[in-house]
Amino acid sequence: MDNYGCGKCRTNCHELKKKLAAIEFAIYETVLYLDAYPDSAPALEYYHKLREQREMLLHEYESKCGPMTMYGNKSGGSWQWISRPWPWEYDAN
Repeated sequence: MDNYGCGKCRTNCHELKKKLAAIEFAIYETVLYLDAYPDSAPALEYYHKLREQREMLLHEYESKCGPMTMYGNKSGGSWQWISRPWPWEYDAN
């Protein structure tokens, strides 16, 4: 993992978080559309594309910045979920 104290790393983590938020918003909107039009093949394809992008971004975020959720703790040696500022503490991240 990167050095959490450096300014550049925090900026990268903040940018990754913003990208994740945008992708997740698009996923939610696509799900709402699919609820109304469940047979829309283009919408379903778009949903799967967004999910793949989210997984890649989430993996990148967690490998560089630490776990995004409690399920992202992949360290075998210590519990990392509480060792950094919480994801919603924007000023600290």
